[in-house]
Amino acid sequence: MKGWQFVDTNKPLELVEKEDPKAEAGKVVIDMKVAGLCHSDVGVLRDEGWKALLGELPVIMGHEVAGVISEVGDGVTDYKVGDKVAVCPTGPSGTAPGYAYDGGFGTKVLAPAEDLVIIPGGVSFAAAAAGTDAGMTSYHAAFNKGGIKKGMKVGMIGIGGLGQIALEAAIAEDIEVYAIDTNPKARELAKDLGAAGVYENVKEIAEFEPEVIIDYAGFDITTREALESVGFQGKVVLVGMGKLETTVNVTSMITKQATLVGSNGGTKQDIEDMYALMAEGKVSPKITEITFDEIPVGIQMLEDNKVTGRLVANMEK
Repeated sequence: MKGWQFVDTNKPLELVEKEDPKAEAGKVVIDMKVAGLCHSDVGVLRDEGWKALLGELPVIMGHEVAGVISEVGDGVTDYKVGDKVAVCPTGPSGTAPGYAYDGGFGTKVLAPAEDLVIIPGGVSFAAAAAGTDAGMTSYHAAFNKGGIKKGMKVGMIGIGGLGQIALEAAIAEDIEVYAIDTNPKARELAKDLGAAGVYENVKEIAEFEPEVIIDYAGFDITTREALESVGFQGKVVLVGMGKLETTVNVTSMITKQATLVGSNGGTKQDIEDMYALMAEGKVSPKITEITFDEIPVGIQMLEDNKVTGRLVANMEK
């Protein structure tokens, strides 16, 4: 097998060849079809703080995994060779591909069976890969942590890979969403998807007194201004990790009695719920495909903010 391996912060990924993994008890081997790329991959490569989340180095990156089972280990009864599956990166095992073990930027992945999710008919490998992290994380933050529901006014900051999917899911549930993004292409996308309004700065939605604002960007100022813009007793859900620290205007937070909640990942159920929306045609992530060989270039595209929607690597291209 081949894979793109992380060695250290601010070092380029290395293309390596390794012996194919063999199925172990409780695990399956997945032949990779599509791997998702994520802004957190940029964080791992550029910010020393991410190393605390990694296991033994070096490790093949890629936490958005979608493929076909080619081998099943002892004790695995719920899945069989030929099943189309994705891996929940925050699943019951407590380990994530691309972090704790070799992930989706390799041509094969050895994953715990307890973290698998069946990809239903009507959902492509590309959409499934995007759904494992972007779909799961955005859905969990909005609907579970944020508690958004029909009739609410909601702000969403960052209409990228996560925000776009959350926006579609919210609109499918008849939720009034105000989208914020500094990228004009992202704002245009949000408008096309049916956002109630699109803005460059979160302060512009303060007049609507949103009950919840979800920050899918997390670039310090976005979180601070979200707390200043949310309605009375409103909630801000922080998901994005554009910067690993922020400052808060405590006066507005206290006087508004606002709540700041962190959200990380989600559950297998979140992925299944997102796949159901995809299968019904209610969520169709905007996806850009690259090849396996272009994975380092793709990460640079993300760093340079040149991707609208979600970026995936088609391992068969």
